[in-house]
This record gives sequence, structure tokens and C-alpha cells, in this order.
Amino acid sequence: MDDNGIKQLANNRKARFLYTIEETLECGIELKGTEVKSLRTGKFSFTDAYGKIERGQFYLCGLHISPYAFGNIYNHDPDRNRRLLAHKREIEKLRRKVDEKGFTLVPLRFYLKHGRVKVEMGLGKGKKLHDKRDAIKQRDLRRDADRDIRDR
Repeated sequence: MDDNGIKQLANNRKARFLYTIEETLECGIELKGTEVKSLRTGKFSFTDAYGKIERGQFYLCGLHISPYAFGNIYNHDPDRNRRLLAHKREIEKLRRKVDEKGFTLVPLRFYLKHGRVKVEMGLGKGKKLHDKRDAIKQRDLRRDADRDIRDR
């Protein structure tokens, strides 16, 4: 945990590889009782998750939160759509961009901020194959340069 009261739960590195992220937005997430405990223990997967805006509400779909081991009858549905909490103006702005310009809403990271679960959503545009190859090439060049500097 850092000095701002933020503890990182997970980071979606694949999303930054597949999409060019134009904007980010911090959102709260509406969770049931045992979902928070499962998130804190890291029992969740969001590689195929995406955001959608429906009837003025912002939802996170495709997020899988495993049932809490000690939750018995109070466990939740692991694959349900979860509502994200953001201001109405922010939701409307995102909806316009997604509808008009072909952007996608992807979760970038999950973290705890002062004991509350937050999601950083990114407004991304899908990369083409040559863009992905270029990103791999740049990463390899940077790694080689760092290795050369370290070995001197």
C-alpha cells in the first residue's frame, strides 16, 4: 500500500497492448457482500471484460469474480454485470465517443482506495496488427538498451 491509501489489486497489461488508450476514468463499482472479499484476495479475472452504457447506466461486463470460499449461501453470481459509479456527465461523454468514433471501454486496473474498490476504465481504440508489432519492436529495443547500460 502506498502513502495515498491505494493498494493495487490487478493491472490489465493486455489492454494497453491491444488498445491505444485515449482517456482514463476512475469509477466506483457496485458490489455484493462477498464480492469485495474475493476481490481483496485476488480471486477475479478481467481479461475479457468491457464496459457498456445502457439506459444511462454504466456497466462492467465479462468480469468474473470467483465465489468467496467461506460465503456459503450468501455467495454471488460470479459472471453478473456490475454497475460502475460515475457522474452523469462523464457517462454521457463516454457514450457519445463510443457511439460515434468506434472506441471501446476497457478496465485497466483494479485497486483499493481508502478501503473502497475502484476501477480505472480506459477509452481505447483497437490497434492494428502493424501497431502491435511496432510496440513489440520498441519494447525489445528498450530492453536491449537497458541491458547494455546495465552491463557496462
